[in-house]
Amino acid sequence: MSAEPVRVAVIGAGTIAGLHLTAYAANPGVHIVGIHDINVARARAVAQEYGADRVYESLDDLLTDTTVEAVSICTWNDSHSKLAVAVLDAGKHVLVEKPLSRTVAEAEDVQRAVERSGKHLQVGFVRRFGQNALTLKRFVDGGTLGDVYFAKATNIRRIGNPGGWFADSARSGGGPLVDIGVHVVDLCWYMMGTPRPVTVSANSYTRLGNRANVTNLKRYRAADDDPDVNTVEDMVNALVRFEDGSSLLLDTSYSLHAVDDDLHISVFGERGGAELEPSLRLVTEENDTILRIEPQIDHPTFGMTEGFTNELAHFVELCRDRVPDVATAAQGVEVMRMITAMYESARLGREIDLR
Repeated sequence: MSAEPVRVAVIGAGTIAGLHLTAYAANPGVHIVGIHDINVARARAVAQEYGADRVYESLDDLLTDTTVEAVSICTWNDSHSKLAVAVLDAGKHVLVEKPLSRTVAEAEDVQRAVERSGKHLQVGFVRRFGQNALTLKRFVDGGTLGDVYFAKATNIRRIGNPGGWFADSARSGGGPLVDIGVHVVDLCWYMMGTPRPVTVSANSYTRLGNRANVTNLKRYRAADDDPDVNTVEDMVNALVRFEDGSSLLLDTSYSLHAVDDDLHISVFGERGGAELEPSLRLVTEENDTILRIEPQIDHPTFGMTEGFTNELAHFVELCRDRVPDVATAAQGVEVMRMITAMYESARLGREIDLR
């Protein structure tokens, strides 16, 4: 095993790329080789900020750079799968932001590229790497909850449509479901042991638009935001049934007349249950008494900086074959199978059978 730093490049120079680069820059096991972005001026500014060696003016320049061992892909959703395949085929490890793709077929293309290249690919399911999730996973794996058979996930934003490419279904692949809903779907599914989904039933609503008229509350805005452009859904709710008899309930939105924004993630097993968000708490039973358990940890709720630091540290160690794969292309395919089925169920107005 090499003691030399992993030599990484980053494709994309936007907000998410900044989170990757901040984590890489703080990791002594990483050397940032270069940045590529379709906006070369922005790439130059970001490269200077994070001390990257160079800016790649073309993707081919990056792909043919034999000094680069690993690449973070931090671009629009419509390019994730194509870039992942190209980077893998160039013989480099990949961390690709979620969602892995816009379609199941694109996700399967990536999985085949992983298999033929022999390289690692980690999907950017960053919430798996929050301290609260890492802690809960140890309890789940240790049997504290018993067999986990039901999960509920809510990720509601009242006025959370970022606009820009997020609001353009051709580039994003969808709205809140594929942007923020995918995080909580994956996290529940991961805690449940990644069972095989068999049926999906969902509803999708496009009643409220991006609510650009509301100007007295802050929200994240994409750099290319245009309030007149919005082709994504406002809200989705869904039920997923799994092969082992377990089930998952989801509701997620960019725009909803809710009293507050709401993030709740809960899982329930035969011996106990847990609430992961808004703060990690467990429930179990002992001596005929129900017990609430609050693990004493520094981050009982997900923190963005902490999550990306842990996620990218794992990826760096994965590139050195020192840790197991925990967010694989195969899992990315299954998550896309669920997300795609939710959209299809909502469009057709009936349950989708994935068997």
